Amino acid sequence: MLKVSELFEFSMVNIDKPSGPTSFQVDEKIKNWLGLRKTSHFGTLDPKVTGVLPIALNRACKLSDYFMHKDKVYVGIMHIHDRVDEKKLREEMQRFIGKIKQLPPVKSRVKREEREREVKKFEILEINRKEILFLAEVEAGTYIRKLVHDLGERIGGAHMTELRRVRAGIFEEKKSVNLYEFKEAVDSWKVGEDSKLRKILIRGELAIKKVLPVIQVREESVKQLLTGKPLMKQDIEKAEKINDERFAVFFKDRFIEVAKKVDEGDIIARSEFVLN
Repeated sequence: MLKVSELFEFSMVNIDKPSGPTSFQVDEKIKNWLGLRKTSHFGTLDPKVTGVLPIALNRACKLSDYFMHKDKVYVGIMHIHDRVDEKKLREEMQRFIGKIKQLPPVKSRVKREEREREVKKFEILEINRKEILFLAEVEAGTYIRKLVHDLGERIGGAHMTELRRVRAGIFEEKKSVNLYEFKEAVDSWKVGEDSKLRKILIRGELAIKKVLPVIQVREESVKQLLTGKPLMKQDIEKAEKINDERFAVFFKDRFIEVAKKVDEGDIIARSEFVLN
């Protein structure tokens, strides 16, 4: 069994971010508490927004692209400026389902140019006069505050007052831990009790199986693949057609690499990330 300190090299944690700190400040807390070289989060939350903030540790930071671009689910409260018939409100919210165009806010870190995003769900959970509890399931990179603002332009005005992310790809609210719980687990580990921290750490090789298809390779190919050798047809354990552009390469339970499919004769894929 690996020591907890060894697990830090290639793991993730699912933090329930509080209102107040930036996502980067939460990264820094985790890095300092564990004494790591690096941490990075999958999908930034604004300081006032709470909820699921997955954070990668050390070498797992290299996997960010495979986790960040997944659908997100939010629960929030919007204040509508004028009373609106519930039926009309639901109908107007339905108009935003599907592909929409958004211009990122002035304060965002991305280039301000119109871009297309998909809204999977935008629905009412509860109504209390002008306060609307809503749920939104969206493509990564969708701005919920802007979504609410654009809805407001159709119903006489609306703005978001609270927002919480309850899912980010494979990471769910019910399996997240708050900073207090995390710090408590770290303090216990430092005095020799590591069971709490072990339960919190998400091993990178287990997480990658949930976002990428898996290809098994032969034992005799492992050593060379770990040096970055291209994946050949003869390296694969069983002859199978590879349909996905990217996939995870394993030997039994051992994670070797993330590879990208190519069409170069006997070479079927080249490595994007190797865990050596």
